[in-house]
Amino acid sequence: MNPTQPQIDKRDHLINEAIELFAEKGFEGTSIRDLATRAGVNIAMVNYYFGSKEKLFEAIVAKKATHMRGVLDMILADKALSEIEKLDAIIESYIARFFAYHTFHRVLQQELLVSSRDHMHETIIDLFVRNTRDVVGIIQKGIKSGKFKKVDPELTFASIIGTLNQVLSSGLMCNKLMNKPKNYNPYDNPQFKKRLTTHIKCMVHALLLK
Repeated sequence: MNPTQPQIDKRDHLINEAIELFAEKGFEGTSIRDLATRAGVNIAMVNYYFGSKEKLFEAIVAKKATHMRGVLDMILADKALSEIEKLDAIIESYIARFFAYHTFHRVLQQELLVSSRDHMHETIIDLFVRNTRDVVGIIQKGIKSGKFKKVDPELTFASIIGTLNQVLSSGLMCNKLMNKPKNYNPYDNPQFKKRLTTHIKCMVHALLLK
């Protein structure tokens, strides 16, 4: 790290390095010492900014949730878009983000299955709640206006995220769907990304549109 780099950037630098490290080694396999070594800082600096590995993980999730918050705000503010067009744009944004950090998202899903850190998991889930509510709100608005069928808005959103998480959980499954070898990385394949985007949009359209 450049010693002349402004101090305000050090926290982001640690977060960016931690994203890669957690993606490579998982939550359990990563230590604060590992991060300090990789980031070229001392352990005291990591503890100063985050205090613990759990708080560091929460900071990463908060950064990702904040990014999606900005994307959602722009989509929600666009009065030229109908409700279904807003959902299409959100689906595209989620897929782009998930594919860009697919390994870390896999680690995140695996971590949420561990029962020994309920407090951390509750904090992580709370970070996504506002984003979730806004997507659900779009669906509710479409139902109220009569443009959408009467469906369960929350479970409709869960179906979108659930499909994404399932695809991200197993590259091997994706490769079998595309008849690719085991060592192929489907998340670098623009055709597969387009295929998934089209599928989720079609699924949502079929569920919602009259």
